[in-house]
Amino acid sequence: MLRQDSNDDTEDVSLFDASDDESARKPRKVKIRHPVASFFHLFFRISAIIVYLLCELLSSSFIACMVTIILLLSCDFWTVKNITGRLMVGLRWWNRIDDDGKSHWVFEARKELKQEKRTSSEAESRIFWLGLISCPIMWVIFAFSALFSFKLKWLAVVTMGVVLQGANLYGYIRCKVGNQSNLTSMATTYLGKQFLKRNIKDDQIS
Repeated sequence: MLRQDSNDDTEDVSLFDASDDESARKPRKVKIRHPVASFFHLFFRISAIIVYLLCELLSSSFIACMVTIILLLSCDFWTVKNITGRLMVGLRWWNRIDDDGKSHWVFEARKELKQEKRTSSEAESRIFWLGLISCPIMWVIFAFSALFSFKLKWLAVVTMGVVLQGANLYGYIRCKVGNQSNLTSMATTYLGKQFLKRNIKDDQIS
């Protein structure tokens, strides 16, 4: 069931699967149930990074490299948003327009009650989140590098990488965590725990 907040439809789910306690007692399977989806989940985004890093060696044409990177980023955005998220972790997000012309962002997470009926594996989940989080971080690093080295012609390309892959990252985090208030609450709780641990550690040292 989906719960609607101010401007979007979201389903509240925990950061980790609801069956974490049950799965902890059972041996974890490393079987990849969707090998093709897992491959293309990483293929386009890693290829875009490799082309960006080796563009001066691969071609002397900036336009050719830029078009190739943007095509790879666009293929990655479509593949991750529409296919790999649904197959590998049971998440999906999209935008819809209602009859009044109002835009609604929808974030969904598939809940499965029994471990044996899960359609995705632990290995797929790790592959999905590793690729989803690490690659946008790389593009942010590239953006700062292009800015500080005054390679302004590449700034538009790396900005495209940050925007497209950052949008998927944000969308799937919203799917996993829930609505905006849950995301803020979880971040506040985490920071509070870290601050408390640090104070306790400082008191013990003193």
